[in-house]
Amino acid sequence: MAQAPALPGGFELPLEPRLPRIGSVDEVGVEERAASLARRSIKKDAKLFALDLAIRMMDLTTLEGADTPGKVAAICSKAMRPDPADPAVPSVAAVCVYPNLVPTAVERLRGSGVKVASVATAFPSGQAPLDVKLREVEEVVEMGADEVDMVIDRGAFLSGRYAKVYDEIVRVKEACGEAHLKVILEVAELGTYDNVRRASILAMAAGADFVKTSTGKLSGAATLPVTLVMLEAIRDVHEETGRKVGMKPAGGIRQAKQAVQYLVQLHETLGPDWLTPDLYRLGASSLLNDVLMQIRKEKTGRYQSPDYFTLD
Repeated sequence: MAQAPALPGGFELPLEPRLPRIGSVDEVGVEERAASLARRSIKKDAKLFALDLAIRMMDLTTLEGADTPGKVAAICSKAMRPDPADPAVPSVAAVCVYPNLVPTAVERLRGSGVKVASVATAFPSGQAPLDVKLREVEEVVEMGADEVDMVIDRGAFLSGRYAKVYDEIVRVKEACGEAHLKVILEVAELGTYDNVRRASILAMAAGADFVKTSTGKLSGAATLPVTLVMLEAIRDVHEETGRKVGMKPAGGIRQAKQAVQYLVQLHETLGPDWLTPDLYRLGASSLLNDVLMQIRKEKTGRYQSPDYFTLD
């Protein structure tokens, strides 16, 4: 088993004895709390702030088999100027693409401040030998990716081989060098809130800069309750160690109303320090246009036709 990384606050695990005692999640309590926060209403000025923040936190994503350099270049243009008619609308946080399209994204985004993220480690299954996963990570970083989104081996996790999952994250983090590492749990396959909490803490202990809900390739993806479980795990690690870990819900977030609900949940659970793209992202492939339409509506009082915005 790889040696635990030295994390701020002395957060080093002997994993096997600790993980089973992390504690059970109160399923009813989590779902009631998530539902309560989702009903919170915010004023117009706060809504505009939230919509603007949601754009600045987006990872604009294309992960399709038919992706081409032309499609990635178009998405990069939109990432930099989401609404060309309104220069006040900010750029998104990052563009996320497959490894072979990283050079296209790097070239198109150079100097813009928008980061390049790439999925790696045999996305979306995570089923490949470790040396293959590490080579892929090293290659995307060499090509210029600022961020790496890895997937955990859910088969290993669900069969109780926590040390294997931990070791892989440690090795991938080392391979990332200066690039930030987002660890995707694929919560739809973990089965229980207890497993989501356990996997979140394992990933953070192994050095994840972000924990992320989903690949976006399954029908079950981010939900408010499962995201709350992960946020509470981040809070607990921060209280114990002082270390701030980021969070990324991804998959199924398509409407501006949902994005605002996630931001309210974030503020109420982790506080204003996490209201930054450095610590929170929204996985988005179809969310951006709805947010842009809501911003136009808030500013003008009228809904804009979706035809005025490019399709992603």
